[in-house]
Amino acid sequence: MVVVALSTTAMAQKSAKIGHINSNELLTAMPERTAVQKDLEDYANELKVTLDVMRKEYETKVGAFQSKQDVMTDIIKDSKIKEITDLEKRITEFQQTAEADLQKKEQALLQPIIDKAKQAIDDVAKAEGYTYVLDSSVGVVLYSVDSDNILAKVKTKLGIQ
Repeated sequence: MVVVALSTTAMAQKSAKIGHINSNELLTAMPERTAVQKDLEDYANELKVTLDVMRKEYETKVGAFQSKQDVMTDIIKDSKIKEITDLEKRITEFQQTAEADLQKKEQALLQPIIDKAKQAIDDVAKAEGYTYVLDSSVGVVLYSVDSDNILAKVKTKLGIQ
């Protein structure tokens, strides 16, 4: 019985087929990635323009305040300080919201590409009989026996040269 168990285990180990792929390299090679990158850059530039306008307004208000503060009454001074402080707060909130929006947009635009790559990896793994496919881009695999790099096959599946 021990001999049968050991031989079954040995055969199971020999039948495991392991492949690996660098998913970052695959995603970078996908042509859709270029369009996504351009969309993200355009969106980031729109946000930057808005932020630049807000900063210019802030600098103008601070300059005007500094040049006229000596002749302002305390009530007007307090009002201008509050106005400048409120603008600082709006700028900070806009920066935080813009960063979060940019991350959400990036995730939304990349998810279909990631899903397409995952499906191609799954298709190649099934077609080639792989038991496991490891992602070498995340650096989790500290040691492995020889395995097949399936990047070229997945690129072929996706029509990437």
